[in-house]
Amino acid sequence: MYDNIEEFLQTQSDFMPIRYSYSDIKKITKNFKDKLGQGGYGSVYKGRLRSGRLAAIKLLGNSKSNGQDFINEVGTIGTIHHVNVVKLIGFCVQGSKRALVYEFMPNGSLDKYLFSSEVSNSINTEKMYEISLGVARGIEYLHRGCAMQILHFDIKPHNILLDENFVPKISDFGMAKLCDTKNTVVSLIGARGTMGYMAPELNYRHIGGVSFKSDVYSFGMLLMEMAGRRKNLNLVADHSSQIYFPPWAYEQFRKGKYIDFGKANATEEQNRITKKIILVAFWCIQLKPDNRPPMHRVIDMLEQDVESLEFPPKPSLQVGEDEDIEIDEHPIEIRDPTSDYSDFISLLVDAE
Repeated sequence: MYDNIEEFLQTQSDFMPIRYSYSDIKKITKNFKDKLGQGGYGSVYKGRLRSGRLAAIKLLGNSKSNGQDFINEVGTIGTIHHVNVVKLIGFCVQGSKRALVYEFMPNGSLDKYLFSSEVSNSINTEKMYEISLGVARGIEYLHRGCAMQILHFDIKPHNILLDENFVPKISDFGMAKLCDTKNTVVSLIGARGTMGYMAPELNYRHIGGVSFKSDVYSFGMLLMEMAGRRKNLNLVADHSSQIYFPPWAYEQFRKGKYIDFGKANATEEQNRITKKIILVAFWCIQLKPDNRPPMHRVIDMLEQDVESLEFPPKPSLQVGEDEDIEIDEHPIEIRDPTSDYSDFISLLVDAE
């Protein structure tokens, strides 16, 4: 793994991040004193650079990918800069020790503002809308603004970080893939992503090819959760029809019914914003990739008046009965296996 990473680093001529020693990392974090969080990738610690600037240090755990997650992360965001993509300040590679040093995001990740009852109301509808636009612009930059197209493959609330002004920044490029901008479909051995946000074509090849439209699907699932301030799959919902949010919300919209998100004091304008976000989400989570809009079109729709948006087809989870279904049997790299989405694949098969 160490040799693979060193070989990669030697080929990077336009490299910007600083290389730190492991002793530097220990000093920056005061011997890993202040832990911010932990995930399947490892742990994140708060630190302070010699300049006095705060930083977040991701200490990577043991990996089965021979350092590929590290290479993906450094290779994608190490050479780009965008207001809606987290900045990589530096890295550490020393034997089996690997760490990534990022700009510090004082407001943490988006998921706690969506799913935590304590802070979920601290972001109003207007600010949530601004966050959705910022994330969309960040993804659009990855798809069209770089020399190589960057497919993230793990867009979800946990990977959207918020700075002191709640400006969103896309993070965690451990599953990302770089591809030529001329290629509309990419070759991928096995699926990757987080259950519940993964596009269906990552497992069902005959739905369509894997492309930037896979990120569009994940963004649509993110939008649904931002609008509803709840997980799309809620096994403890009051009514069985509300367990999986997207199809239930679609039926409410189709019947012209108002969806009550528990915001008794919501203004008419806030309700219009929420409706617009959900309508755009419906377009993004269409089953077949060809029916999903590219990100620049998604941004256009988010900036339009809700009345000018065309009502989307129902975002069905059902694969057509007349299609030959071939499930990708390659190893699947999936994150958060203990999340509420553990049976999402069965939903794809069993949905009405």
